[in-house]
Amino acid sequence: MMRACVAAAVVMLAGCASALPEHFYSLSSGMGVVQAPAARAAYYIELPAVTVPQQVARNQLVVTTGTGRVDLLELERWASLPASEIGQALSLTISGELGTIDVFRSPVPDKAPVYRISTNVQRFESAPGQYALIDAVWSVRLVGSTQVLTCRSVAQETVGAGYDELVAGHRRAVARIGGDISRAVKALAAGANSGC
Repeated sequence: MMRACVAAAVVMLAGCASALPEHFYSLSSGMGVVQAPAARAAYYIELPAVTVPQQVARNQLVVTTGTGRVDLLELERWASLPASEIGQALSLTISGELGTIDVFRSPVPDKAPVYRISTNVQRFESAPGQYALIDAVWSVRLVGSTQVLTCRSVAQETVGAGYDELVAGHRRAVARIGGDISRAVKALAAGANSGC
């Protein structure tokens, strides 16, 4: 009886020791060092929480594996929820391109212009070895103004095999959308409404 218990314990411990490791990914890491601009912009940005579709609002990577089929990957995870990952990456991209500061939930000097950027991700697709896609509707508005610019950006990036490549594709897609938003903010701050 004792030998059977010891053998069972050894088998259980061996099973625990051979568990596969979890991998965590971030959209904002690996973006490179942001260089301080020579002159800071005369305005701020404010990027509140980003929204994403419910089916991808989880830490596990959700990947497209066939027509209408998705898999939830338990061992491949986002470092934080995708809405937070996208929001942080957009904030870093836009503030870096504009040479300004994201002041969401921070006080700002009186009468300082603040451009509020709202982002609603409508599609966030991950197809390993094929593509990473982000389809987002976003708007820019000068706080205190009724003028709003609402646009849509669809960024699809071809990706190689592996989850590192898939996440890198999503980083590039976020950077493209961030570039679209940055150009819109720059145009509004210059007094032009160039559209989308």
